[in-house]
Amino acid sequence: MKKIILRDIRKILLEMGSTTKVELRNKLEISFPTISKILAQMEKDGEIISAGLDESSGGRRAKRYMYNPEYMLGAAIFLEKSETNYTIFNCLGEIKDQGKISSVLVDDGLHLLTSYIEQIITAHPKIRALTIGVPGAVDNGRIFHIPGYEKFHNVDLKEYYEAYFSLPVAVENDMNAAVLGYYHNLRIQNRSLVYLYAGNNGPGAGILLNGDVIRGSTFFSGEVQYIPQYNDQNFQQALNYGSRNVVLDGRAEIDAISRLVASFVAIINPHMFIFCDNQVDDTLVEKIEIASATYIPSEHLPEFAISDWEQDYLFGLQRLCLNIMIDGISNIS
Repeated sequence: MKKIILRDIRKILLEMGSTTKVELRNKLEISFPTISKILAQMEKDGEIISAGLDESSGGRRAKRYMYNPEYMLGAAIFLEKSETNYTIFNCLGEIKDQGKISSVLVDDGLHLLTSYIEQIITAHPKIRALTIGVPGAVDNGRIFHIPGYEKFHNVDLKEYYEAYFSLPVAVENDMNAAVLGYYHNLRIQNRSLVYLYAGNNGPGAGILLNGDVIRGSTFFSGEVQYIPQYNDQNFQQALNYGSRNVVLDGRAEIDAISRLVASFVAIINPHMFIFCDNQVDDTLVEKIEIASATYIPSEHLPEFAISDWEQDYLFGLQRLCLNIMIDGISNIS
């Protein structure tokens, strides 16, 4: 119960900027002694700081508190074949550090990743939570489908790192994190989105319906590479993934993407379909929109958008990390 109250106090302080004991009591409907006791401990720990006194209304002036955004930090890390990207941020989401580390995780796997995370935590000892993004399907922290990263297959990163670092950890699929990041960064409400990325690890999509990321009954949602499109080709094969460089602006590739768009429209009818800015431009998106209209009535097509995938990805991981930082609750014994 104390952890739940503490979480609620953190949320109110971060959302409102500052608050008093009376305001907290009224919002949480918790006794004044309980509020006072928890705030006293938070102030002693340096988690909250004084924001001065309110104007007097005839009685004693109320003390106002604000959250100390530097009290704890979060770390978001995402894996790619050639590099590991990371960002460090405080409780307000303000970036304190970020960078890239050249890596060969495909070959060295968990040992090398652990070494990198240790370096990051050593450099930022106030880190209290960690999120990791991976180019694969994840079931509550266990990676069960990650082509090209055989040493991470069937590894429960959440369980392993919570035990190793004694920190709460969240592990998320890259496209789920990206669509979540896009959604919250634009601060749009009750919208359905599809975010497509034809990356180095094969095509994938993040799907969000009315604000909720769709992971599926077996956490396999978004693995669009397997969608059959032609007599002898699925979506990944249609994008010519057999070659070293995937080109999206060929006639065959545009047709494959437009078929995928039409499939999503017919099934979930999303508000927006998002592409990565390093893979398309406005001219190409216009061609995809025209081609999509040959398969589905144009009035049902979604709005097409282009965004910075890497920033959306990191922002989504950051959002997940902030949630577990504020909760302060994990399964760690």
